[in-house]
Amino acid sequence: MYQTVIGLEVHLHLNTRTKIFSACSTDYFGKDPNTFIDPFTLGLPGTLPTLNREAVNLAIMFGLALGCDVSGFTQFHRKNYFYPDAPKNFQLSQYDRPIARDGFLDVNGKRIRINRAHLEDDAGKLMHPAYAPYSLLDLNRAGMPLIEMVTEADLTTPEQAREFLNQIRAIAQSLGVSEANPEEGKMRCDVNVSLHKAGEPWGTKVEVKNLNSFRSVQRSLEYEIARQTRVLSGGGTITQDTMGWDEGGQKTFVMRTKEGEADYRYFPEPDLPPLNITPEMIEAVRSRMPELPAQKLERYLALGIRTADAELLSMDAAQSRFLDEALKPGADAQPLDAQKLTNWLLTDVAGYLAAREQSLKDTPLQPAHLASLVGLIDAGTLSGKMAKDLLPDVMTGLDPAALVQERGLIVVSDTGAIEAAIDAAMQADPATVAKVKAGNAKAMNALFGPVMKALGGQAKPDVVRQLLQQKLGV
Repeated sequence: MYQTVIGLEVHLHLNTRTKIFSACSTDYFGKDPNTFIDPFTLGLPGTLPTLNREAVNLAIMFGLALGCDVSGFTQFHRKNYFYPDAPKNFQLSQYDRPIARDGFLDVNGKRIRINRAHLEDDAGKLMHPAYAPYSLLDLNRAGMPLIEMVTEADLTTPEQAREFLNQIRAIAQSLGVSEANPEEGKMRCDVNVSLHKAGEPWGTKVEVKNLNSFRSVQRSLEYEIARQTRVLSGGGTITQDTMGWDEGGQKTFVMRTKEGEADYRYFPEPDLPPLNITPEMIEAVRSRMPELPAQKLERYLALGIRTADAELLSMDAAQSRFLDEALKPGADAQPLDAQKLTNWLLTDVAGYLAAREQSLKDTPLQPAHLASLVGLIDAGTLSGKMAKDLLPDVMTGLDPAALVQERGLIVVSDTGAIEAAIDAAMQADPATVAKVKAGNAKAMNALFGPVMKALGGQAKPDVVRQLLQQKLGV
């Protein structure tokens, strides 16, 4: 009955060593409150901003990745508002001259236009202790360099919005522009949503602010679409409000009536001159751009990696970097099969990490060591089971080749030893032997286990099965 119109505003913390307008360190996460502050971000009288060159370069790179126009003049403005988390009583942002504009991102065959991406400084963080008559203010985050990216209202479903954010995160992480970690507040999103009937003008939009997970983005949009549908179907009207999202209650709530542009009283920042982005600057940034997710996907498919796995890897910067390092050939090593290595990374390693609620960066696992483990299987030195048994130790940073030497692990390739183990198993279980010879081939599995156990799991399973078949005449 109603058509949905969705636009997104995405905020990304940039990977710079210092804040955007001062020399204060950005390494604040997890540290004591109000220990990463400086005179400028505190808004002390007489302090002046100095623009972070690397923040500009990263913003240019991000804009190029989204097909934006980044050439020409860009300028900072003061966006005035009065709130406890903004000691200066204004935000240094970009108004009519953003650093990047008119880009796009294709999401599942649909082109989502990017209106703009501009630089600004972040505010501090307010915390509201439960049942306390006061709030707490942490200014460590104040002055962090941000990109705010604004889409056109081209999105139509909550699922599409979530996929768009997944792709933006993958691009930012692949480029090294941002860690884009919502859990640490390094990627946040505001959504704008309105409903209208086909052929009629767009409805009044409602904004939901400060969503810090992709799940919250999707759920808040689903809730707002359902709420606005109920209101409109009942003959009511939608007011242009700014909403918050109650994660516990899974519903939106009114924060304030939406400010208009005039409320911010934008004016050019007098202490920062306009910046001209020259073709030379653009080419310098373009020359250092890493591979984008779409390019990774093409490369992984060319390596023979299954489509589903290639798509997953191309969207995960940490896993793709690990795989690329593991695939680098050693001095004497044979090239590894990319799919085999991918199987270990996405199945065995991922399972180990998931069970411990860890990520790759939380472990000392080395790409070369995982490559060595897979190489030992390919060389016939280890069986798959032996390799799986070694994995927990390899995950701690130990070299699998050294572990094989220390523990005397090696696949039993002596067919005489295997045949002796088979003979012993057959003598110990004549009933199963009789079943197999009577035509029940599946019964052979009852002999396979004891043979492998007798060999300490150090024989190639296919060799054991082949010799069992010969002995049993099947």
